[in-house]
Amino acid sequence: MGLLKSFFSQCARPEGALGRVMLSFMNYTHAPLTNWGLTLVDVQDGWTMLDVGCGGGFTIRRLLKRSKDAKVYGIDISEESVAKAKKVNTDVLDKQVFVTQGSAEELPYKDEMFDLVMAVETVYFWPNLLNCLQEVRRVLKPSGKFAILVEVVDSGSKWTSVVEGMTAYSPEVLRKLLDEAGFTQTEIHRKKPTYATIIGVKK
Repeated sequence: MGLLKSFFSQCARPEGALGRVMLSFMNYTHAPLTNWGLTLVDVQDGWTMLDVGCGGGFTIRRLLKRSKDAKVYGIDISEESVAKAKKVNTDVLDKQVFVTQGSAEELPYKDEMFDLVMAVETVYFWPNLLNCLQEVRRVLKPSGKFAILVEVVDSGSKWTSVVEGMTAYSPEVLRKLLDEAGFTQTEIHRKKPTYATIIGVKK
């Protein structure tokens, strides 16, 4: 159990060799959730998009494939994640893809910059979650969308005891927080067994 806990605790902030293994693991295991969640967002050509907690960079690639002439930004608190995301997207790095290290608490982007912000399996680790959601709203364009994709939807989930620093939120709690942060038209979409996508729109 000790080794397993050490491995999954890398979810929050991948570091070192074990972190690099975790990033490759997440790139593939998050694929079904991400592909489904993206069907719920009508991505348009030419959009400017942001993946907060970009991890290993596969969501960035998926966003590029869905939007001709798009620009996709990625940000992650982990240095290993930033390096991996850059490597995965090296062919378009600093042309269509821009990856930086940073936190959801203080996004280094100007107001009203993005058409879409994504957060895939990452809000579990955001400190001061309401403040982070307001920060996401700040960088969205009017009518821009924020999509939260989660697989752990039960606050009593066993994962919260395995993954250090993890807080699970129900889709209903996330919708309430989005409403409090100033989002409108918030929607919950579910897919068995536990996938959920919660989408909010900036007024």
